[in-house]
Amino acid sequence: MKSSDLRESFLKFFEKNGHTRVPSSSLVPANDPTLFFTNAGMVQFKEVFLGEEKRPYHRACSSQKCMRVSGKHNDLENVGFTPRHHTFFEMLGNFSFGDYFKEGAIALSWEYLTKTLALDSKKLYVTVFRDDDEAEKLWKKFVPSDHIFRFDEKDNFWAMGETGPCGPCSEIHWDFGKGLVTKEDIASDRFMEIWNLVFMQFNRSQEGELTRLAAPSIDTGMGLERLACVVQGKKSNWETDLFQPLIARGEELSGHRENESDDIRIALRVIADHLRAMTFLIADGVTPSNEGRGYVLRRIMRRAIRYGKRLGMNEPFLSRMHTVVVQEMGKAYPELRKHYPFIGMVIGAEEERFYETLERGLGLITETIETLKKSGKKVIPGEVIFKLYDTYGFPKDLTELIAAEEGVQIDHKTFDVCMEEQRTRARKSWKGSGEERIADVWKTISARVGNTDFVGYEKDEVTSSVVALVVDGKEVDEASEGAEVSFVTAATPFYGEGGGQVGDTGLVTSKNIECQILDTIKPFPNFHVHKAKILKGKLHYGTSLHLKIDQKRRAAIRKNHTATHLLHKALRTVLGEHVKQAGSLVDDHHLRFDFSHFQKLTDEEMKKIETMINEAIKKNIPVTTHVLSYDEAIKRGAIAFFGEKYGSVVRLVEVDNFSRELCGGTHVVSTGEIGEAQIMTESSVAAGVRRMELVTGEAVKTWQEKRAQLHQEEAARLKQKEAQKDQAKQKQQGALQQYADLAMNAVELGGIKILVQEVNLPDIESLRLLAEQQRDKLVSGVVVLGTIVEEKVSLLVVVSKDLTDRVKAGDIIREIAPLVGGKGGGRPEMAQGGGPDTAKLPEALTRSLEYVRNAFS
Repeated sequence: MKSSDLRESFLKFFEKNGHTRVPSSSLVPANDPTLFFTNAGMVQFKEVFLGEEKRPYHRACSSQKCMRVSGKHNDLENVGFTPRHHTFFEMLGNFSFGDYFKEGAIALSWEYLTKTLALDSKKLYVTVFRDDDEAEKLWKKFVPSDHIFRFDEKDNFWAMGETGPCGPCSEIHWDFGKGLVTKEDIASDRFMEIWNLVFMQFNRSQEGELTRLAAPSIDTGMGLERLACVVQGKKSNWETDLFQPLIARGEELSGHRENESDDIRIALRVIADHLRAMTFLIADGVTPSNEGRGYVLRRIMRRAIRYGKRLGMNEPFLSRMHTVVVQEMGKAYPELRKHYPFIGMVIGAEEERFYETLERGLGLITETIETLKKSGKKVIPGEVIFKLYDTYGFPKDLTELIAAEEGVQIDHKTFDVCMEEQRTRARKSWKGSGEERIADVWKTISARVGNTDFVGYEKDEVTSSVVALVVDGKEVDEASEGAEVSFVTAATPFYGEGGGQVGDTGLVTSKNIECQILDTIKPFPNFHVHKAKILKGKLHYGTSLHLKIDQKRRAAIRKNHTATHLLHKALRTVLGEHVKQAGSLVDDHHLRFDFSHFQKLTDEEMKKIETMINEAIKKNIPVTTHVLSYDEAIKRGAIAFFGEKYGSVVRLVEVDNFSRELCGGTHVVSTGEIGEAQIMTESSVAAGVRRMELVTGEAVKTWQEKRAQLHQEEAARLKQKEAQKDQAKQKQQGALQQYADLAMNAVELGGIKILVQEVNLPDIESLRLLAEQQRDKLVSGVVVLGTIVEEKVSLLVVVSKDLTDRVKAGDIIREIAPLVGGKGGGRPEMAQGGGPDTAKLPEALTRSLEYVRNAFS
């Protein structure tokens, strides 16, 4: 069975058994600040398991894109060396949210493996948690006792974190061998875990106490790569149809065959694995950079390139291979086909950059080794090895190999120290998904009061009562005048920050109460929190309030948000479909839009984009919203914004016959309300990511006036600068004029003219000009001048070109500069120097004359 059919058979089996098929979420988790990448199928359901989010189904199944290249789940260095480790993989999973539990999960898994796939039940072994008698009893309905083994927490107990949902798990393993099986064999290469069933039945408190959950749940995960290995009768995942097309393409480009040697086999496997990872990461909006997820992607790409070089591929090749990933997996993951041109562009650009970097790195290694040999040393410093690794992408083992060939060792200890320092910096700078961790107080309140009713799409004001009041992170019953509080009302017109749009501000009033709303946030979808300062009175739980947004501010925000959609469409039209949103900010002053693109925009492109936006504004196109299913919205051609998390029901904002975006923000009724738009700036914010900032409406005039004022001020500064330059030039010319006949003071020694003179000039530039003038007058000769500038000696020597084979300006300076307490240097024709000892200037000039006389004697 092909892997694509295997994936589909799993999803269809669970759909037939009452599960809702849920699409894979992005590799970039939108709702978990603790994760670099999505690393399991349950990540997109985390809030559901925690009881913080409700879904319209109690059973789900998915094939989830996963990455394990960071934290405790980091398989990067094992890739290629083992039969089953990968950076990117697909996790097949079925989930129960308070519906079926152990009995259902065990029965369904067994039915799928032994009935649907017809796997040999004698080859299947099961592990359970040491205290889980219930699971063992249920398994004995299907497998004999000698096929069941008990293990401790390390292997068979799962927890979401130090506190929260947790429970025992049961793993299903496949036996590649024959004969008697012992408990120790389960952990050997003879066996491969293919499916993990997690039984979430406890909640762990901060004290470590386990209490039973009222609604136990199921979370399972099975690697498609491992299942394909078993179903297709292979010994390793690399032999399956998930990897063989990529390995075959690698063989074609390199001219090598997988069975030639272990080194070649490993290199081809690493390249195949890393190509899948980079292709999916780029499709999900990650681009190479020097921090965060972008840095992980860059490491993966450069590791693949290094292994390509081991195969003799010394020019870009990854951009000629990613097509295979798209062809093989594009049907299951349409985003690969959608972003195919952009993926190729990103890979190609990074390859070109890294090949240049590699050459510089090789140069640094060669230079370092040569320097060591000259000094009689035989150990490359750890700092140099780390620089090669961190800046040039050289792994330590490659540096060690090159060093060994030259008879040199490397400093492992210092390198390890540098690596640990880098890891510490990375941990400190890591900001996760960019979201703040939700305070526990809001989790508690949300569970009690449920969703808030947001009426802000239709109304600017509403009357509602306070259902929760928080001060300093703790829930209270009342708060007094002057206090800064956060509170929740049953209904609100205030938009909570989200989708790039800032939260609303405004005023809340009641009899004897007045509060200024400073911001509005949404800790959870459909749960609005007002951050406020009490200006008058005392706020109580249950108080009825009149809530009114700042309408003028909201109107400006609406204009900017709709303009963001117009900009996105214009960018994709002018630059290409590879353009994807990579972040945004919409407030009442301007809009900021980050997007994927690999080069600075030309003036012509900027003009086209701005013109397209303003033409759409002039047409006064209706802006309509539709609430519909996510799948239906995508079918209608809606664009989903990067990093946003969407539910099964979404809000589609449509600028008629122009753009369609999934968006929960507030918008104008028709584009004419925007007035006009103007691009303020276009810049780079990261490798492959550009930023554009615009103003709309009345802010355009303000911006134009401000820009005109800045231009006037800049013109005035330039005019003043030119005037100052003219004054300085006149002053310089006046100072030089007094030395018009200085060449007459030259002395002649053996037919050589020598001019040595102390002068009074304002700066070294004037000294240089005077020296050159005198040299030209002498035609052939030596000029040595000295002056005192800001209580320091400045010396300048020039030698006509015909005499530099007999005396050099640099040698003269090095002879006389120490006499004034300084140093100097330069070219044979011109050199300069100086020092602090002004009293020794005459002595230095006299010494220069003696030096030149000796040189020509």
